[in-house]
Amino acid sequence: MTTPALDEVYEQKRASVAPADLVALAKPRITALVITTTAGGLWLAPMRTSLGVASLAMLGTVLIVAGANALNMYIEREIDGRMERTKDRPLPAGRLAPRVALWFGVALSVLAVPILALGVNLTTALLAVLAHLSYVLAYTPLKQRSSAALLVGAVPGAMPPLLGWTAATGSVGWGGLVLFGILFLWQVPHFLAISIFRMDDYARAGLKVMPNTAGLRATKHGIVRYLLALVAVSLLLVPLGVERNGYLVWAGLLGAVFFGWGCYGLREAAGPRWARSLFAVSIVYLVLLFCALVIEGQGALAV
Repeated sequence: MTTPALDEVYEQKRASVAPADLVALAKPRITALVITTTAGGLWLAPMRTSLGVASLAMLGTVLIVAGANALNMYIEREIDGRMERTKDRPLPAGRLAPRVALWFGVALSVLAVPILALGVNLTTALLAVLAHLSYVLAYTPLKQRSSAALLVGAVPGAMPPLLGWTAATGSVGWGGLVLFGILFLWQVPHFLAISIFRMDDYARAGLKVMPNTAGLRATKHGIVRYLLALVAVSLLLVPLGVERNGYLVWAGLLGAVFFGWGCYGLREAAGPRWARSLFAVSIVYLVLLFCALVIEGQGALAV
């Protein structure tokens, strides 16, 4: 947390607010992923919903995620200033007063709740609030204490497709839980790859990540274990009737490539360069998997 004196400097340095900095507080790339995965949950749910309800579900989810991201940046503004990757964000760079980020995050979060509760359903609203609170109040402070924060943070990160599912059905359901599980398990190797090639940056910021607390070898084995679980869980949508057999082929092939690339990293020589490539592979995997989910899952809408 920054000192009051430093906060005062920020206040004096930047009285105006640039729209681009407000957008940056919402973490646009994460928000784009949220839109995609929420839409996937809506599309795959076995019940149709109106365009109006679907639109409100998307809007409410985006607002509550953007609000959580802004509050995360407010809390971590000093930490962000110590990292190369984040030092140019609006708060550590001094372009935005901390109080602006605080109230912006609170306003978006508060606005999202009635949109989801009244415009969609109570189940979706409660899950969204749970995700928000766990991200801001549990995951954010835990990152400075334990590398296990990754698993805590993966819960809100995996919530969007489940929110889409519950928006259409009004209940969680096995299909929604599997979609949640896919995104939960995907986040672990995805982030562990980042933590390998940015381990010095995280150490400088005082954040606990597995490569710095348990070592590179243990991190690589952790990646492989979670990849194996991810592939297995991703295939469950077919026996549940959410997906057709064509999806089984695509999920199997994509999973084999992702898992194989993870295993390739078990070599002693594999280091940051391999981790960076695994990070790229993880993004391609998720995009193509959701494409397969949407294409092959069209028949599920008539169930």
